[in-house]
Amino acid sequence: MNLRLALAIASSGLLSGLLLSAANPAFAQADTASEASSANLTLDQIMSDPDWIGAPVEQAWWALDGQNVFYRIKEQGSELRELHQFELASNKDHTLPLSAWGEVDGSDFRYNQQETKVVFTRDGDVFMRNVLDDELFQLTRTPEGEREAFFSHDGDYVYFQRGQDWYQYELLNHLTSPVVDLQFSDDPNAEKDDDLRAMQLRLFSTLKDQERNAKLRREQREERSHQDYSILPGPWYLGSGWEAAGSSLSSDGRYLVLAVQKAGHNGGRGGKMPLYVTASGYVDIEDVRTRVGRNPPAAHQVWILDLQERSKEVVDLAGLPGITEQPLAFLKDDKSSKKDKDAEPRPVQLVGAEWQPGTDIAAIQLQSIDNKDRWIVTLDASKAKITPRHRLHNKGWINWLFNEFGWTPDGKKLWYLSEETGFSHLYTLGLKSKKAQAVTSGEFEVMSPVFSVDGQQVFVLSNRSHPSEYDVYRVDLDGDNLERLTELNGVEDFSLSPDGEQLLLRWSSSYVPAQVSVLDMTRGRLNQLTDTRTAAYSDMQWQAPEIVGVPSQHGVEQPIWSKFYPPQGEFSGKRPIVLFVHGAGYTQNTHLKFPYYFREQMFHNLLTQQGYLVLDMDYRASRGYGSDWRTAIYRQMGHPELEDLIDGVRWLVEEHNGDPDRVGVYGGSYGGFMSLMAMFRAPETFHAGAALRPVTDWAHYNHGYTANILNTPQDDPEAYKKSSPIEFAENLEGHLLIAHGMLDDNVFYQDSVRLAQRLIELKKDHWELASYPMERHGFVYPESWYDEYRRIYQLFERTIGDQATP
Repeated sequence: MNLRLALAIASSGLLSGLLLSAANPAFAQADTASEASSANLTLDQIMSDPDWIGAPVEQAWWALDGQNVFYRIKEQGSELRELHQFELASNKDHTLPLSAWGEVDGSDFRYNQQETKVVFTRDGDVFMRNVLDDELFQLTRTPEGEREAFFSHDGDYVYFQRGQDWYQYELLNHLTSPVVDLQFSDDPNAEKDDDLRAMQLRLFSTLKDQERNAKLRREQREERSHQDYSILPGPWYLGSGWEAAGSSLSSDGRYLVLAVQKAGHNGGRGGKMPLYVTASGYVDIEDVRTRVGRNPPAAHQVWILDLQERSKEVVDLAGLPGITEQPLAFLKDDKSSKKDKDAEPRPVQLVGAEWQPGTDIAAIQLQSIDNKDRWIVTLDASKAKITPRHRLHNKGWINWLFNEFGWTPDGKKLWYLSEETGFSHLYTLGLKSKKAQAVTSGEFEVMSPVFSVDGQQVFVLSNRSHPSEYDVYRVDLDGDNLERLTELNGVEDFSLSPDGEQLLLRWSSSYVPAQVSVLDMTRGRLNQLTDTRTAAYSDMQWQAPEIVGVPSQHGVEQPIWSKFYPPQGEFSGKRPIVLFVHGAGYTQNTHLKFPYYFREQMFHNLLTQQGYLVLDMDYRASRGYGSDWRTAIYRQMGHPELEDLIDGVRWLVEEHNGDPDRVGVYGGSYGGFMSLMAMFRAPETFHAGAALRPVTDWAHYNHGYTANILNTPQDDPEAYKKSSPIEFAENLEGHLLIAHGMLDDNVFYQDSVRLAQRLIELKKDHWELASYPMERHGFVYPESWYDEYRRIYQLFERTIGDQATP
């Protein structure tokens, strides 16, 4: 099979079908209609400050009136941000002065029940705007920072969160006060069973009188707080053994879902990172994260607090389906059953709560600490009783994404995303229903659901048309009739206008950083608002990556979707091969958006001008292809992915005159890890490699990422041994560059130092370690970028390029 989808960048700004034309078609053609050629590009220019490209639009949102759009962008030559207002009626863009920022609507506003007011947070403070007269009120101005603002169901209060505490703003009296004063300490006024204390009170009547009078004052104040609104109730002491981990307040302010964990949870010994180049001239030491498996994450208890009655109930989670199952029992020698009825419930964490509008019912989402299960339950706050609604189980791990859930606008049904079919799809479930309704289905991903104003339709982001194409679709809530609304192929995110008739789209294409357009769904017209590219960059003519489906030789039915960059120009003989390996493991780089790896994409233009074949693969573990593709690496990182890379080399050799004796590989972070696995585990295939900021031993990475995929080193040591490049270093035969920032607090510089010592002890030749004293995981300084990619380019040129020395 030789699947190739040649994608013309010129189509990135145009819509077809219902959406007839873009407002600025010349901009849409700019990728291919330019006069300058990328052949004029230099490595120094590629790795220079990205300001030469033009900053992407980082965030865009609607004004409440629906007539204006706000967007944020980085200033040229500065790390500061600009705020812009685009007037849709006049088609004018204004850069707002700092004095005008205080009048700007926030990006996430919530209405009251009557839809006469909205509340939002901006810059850490709470604001309210009257819909009818457009008057804006600032409700808080504090250094702490507020979030999660919403109206009470009766509309009399605005609730918001500050830190772990909830506050209320009373609209009638313009008064701000805590909803409740929760103290995670023992009640200092509680009577203590202490022999010495009892003796003191028995012997000294003065002490006894003081105690009695203090108690009477407290009781009077507490009673007065119930009858006199001007008095704040006293603290509620919840005990010193717990600390808050998260909470959610009901819409009437009466109930609080509170997740707590044992106080002082020890996550394990942290690391120490030296900073060698400092302003003081002395070496500083920075505390950094804990390694995987040192201590498990803290388990949560879920409490319901009745703030009116001052009562606390611990929510019983024993009814969660499968809570006593032991998914890792197969790793233990005791041969315990997977469904041991006597087993203790697995520890869980509360990850979210959403209250049904106007009721005492909350939908809460819980996830097991072993990452195998996710539950959605409804919680009757008045009874502290849960009813399980949905369980998602995965023998590998529950996805980091696709966990959104909530209530339909009428409050009658739950909605949630689930990968239960292998792909993320939208479901609804009535409270009296036993079976959920699939709103979408198929072998594609659905994400970011937004309900229409009338609640009858849902807008979603999806790659239904092709795994590489992300657009906005609309579907009726009661039917699987997904309708594609845009054909931009690279929608980053979107939002619905307040009147529900327009979509604000932040989109990009292969060589166009994120821009903003507005789609008028009634007229079927797309209005493009921004073009932030510089003239120097937009005049370049770039090589469009071809989206290809590389056939798998390892029993995988679907192709390995990849970006292919063939040589530019006339070259004779077999061509050298370079494979680029994207980072993060679970990310997607075979798409039509502006890539995170935009420098690497330009670097690939340089390589192809020198006659290289370049292939950028979405190997197994990548995002966008369903849960089976993602979890194929469970307990064997670096093995399915390496099979896919080898299939990529084979495809280039068989289909594009690739030279099997001249193959290079490079990548950063997870891509650096995979470059090492390629060089160490397949030296017969890969002859030169650059491993940038690589994980060399997964036992030294963090818990949240690694324990999902490999369990823990204590439970599953063989998975770590099988998955860590340092265990295979003795197989190195080719030429290897290791590059690492010495301030990397994600993948520690120590990873590369340990590997270097291992290579030294193995007496390996043809390797080097490039260290960058001022860089962290993601490089910042152009000089470092240039030095790193100069080394990569020189490595390939001297080992596998046309001028390589045999």
